[in-house]
Amino acid sequence: MSNTQQADGEIHEDQLLNFLVNTLDEEVGLSLGSNAEIDTADIYEVLVGACADGTSISELCESSDDSPHENTVLYHLREKFDLASVERVGNALLQKDVLEILPEQVEVVADLHLRPYYGDEDETDGLYHSEAKRGTTAFHAYATLYARVKNKRYTLAVRRLVDGDTASTVLAEFLGILDGLDFSVKAVYLDREFYDSKCLTLLQAHNHAYVMPIVRWGKKIKQELSEGWSRVIRHDLTAKLDGHSWTVEFPVYLDCTYQNGRYDEHGVARHGYAADAPFIDTPREARYHYAKRFGIEASYRLSEQSIATTTTQNPVVRLLYVVVSLLLQNVWRYLHWEFVATPRRGGRRLWKWPFTEFIRMMCRAAWTALATRRAVP
Repeated sequence: MSNTQQADGEIHEDQLLNFLVNTLDEEVGLSLGSNAEIDTADIYEVLVGACADGTSISELCESSDDSPHENTVLYHLREKFDLASVERVGNALLQKDVLEILPEQVEVVADLHLRPYYGDEDETDGLYHSEAKRGTTAFHAYATLYARVKNKRYTLAVRRLVDGDTASTVLAEFLGILDGLDFSVKAVYLDREFYDSKCLTLLQAHNHAYVMPIVRWGKKIKQELSEGWSRVIRHDLTAKLDGHSWTVEFPVYLDCTYQNGRYDEHGVARHGYAADAPFIDTPREARYHYAKRFGIEASYRLSEQSIATTTTQNPVVRLLYVVVSLLLQNVWRYLHWEFVATPRRGGRRLWKWPFTEFIRMMCRAAWTALATRRAVP
C-alpha cells in the first residue's frame, strides 16, 4: 500500500482507500488533459467513497469541500468510457490480486442478476427484458462469474446483459475466460436459467463437471418428478441452430425428501439436478453440492450495501458502479486473507474483520480525504 507509512502490524483506513484508488488508477486509463485542475485519483476517491457510503456522487460532492465538482466527475465517467472497455478493464480489476490467493483447483459459479427498472416505459432501450419480477419486465441485468473457495466468493468477471443475450452466449464467454486463467475448474454451478441444450453442450465440450437444477419441460420429466423416490435417470434435450439439430444426453439426479411441515408444507418434495461430476454419486449429494451456490446471494446482498445510488440510465456509469461494488468485496477478502491473519501450523488464523466494518473504514477514509462536511451553519 502506497502513499502512507504503515505502522507495524496494522492497516489503517486511509491505506485501504489508497489501495483501492491505486488499483483503479493502475488499471483504468483515464485521460484528463494537460490543463485539468484535478487528477484521476480525485475522481476515483469520489467513486469509491460514493459506493462505500451507498450515496450518490452528487450528494457526496455537494457535502465535501475538497472534492471535484459533481458535474466534472460525472462528465468523465460518462464520456471517457465505453461499455466494452469497462467490461474488459472491470474483469482485469476483479481478477487483480485475488488470482494470487486462489488454489490450483476451484469451484466456479455463474449467475444472472436482475435489478428492476421502474422508470418510464418509453425509455427502456438498452435494458434487458424478461418475465415479470417484482412488478416489472425491464431490468438492468448483469451476469457474474465467481470462484468459490471455502465459502468465500471471489468475483472473476461481470457482464452487462441486453435483449438478445442468451444463457448460452454468456456461458460461452465465461468458459472462455476460465480457459485463460491459471487454475483448474473442479465444477461449474449454474442457476436454472442455464438449463438448456446449448449450455449443456458447451459444458460437455469443455469437459467441465457441472451441477444445475432442471426445468420441468416436457411430459417425460414432469412424470418422473411426480412419482417414485430418489433415483438417477438419463435424460436428453434437442438443440437447433442454423438449421442443424442435435441431441445432448445427460444424467438427472432426482432427490426426494419429506417436507414434514417445513415452510408449512407436507408430503414429498422432489427436485431434479442435471449433474455430471466425479464426486456426485447420489441424488442427495447432487442437492448438497448445488446448495453451495446459494452463497452467491450473499454477494448480492453485500453489493447492495456498497454501491453508489443513481437515477441515470447511462449503462456505462451503472456498470462502473457495479464493478466497483464487486471490487470492494474482492479487495476486502484479499486483504483479509493476506494481511489480517496470523500464520500458524495447520493454516493461518483469520482475525475477525466483517465486511460492514471494512466498508465503514473505507467510508470514513473517503470522508477525510474529501473533507466531507461534519457540521452545518
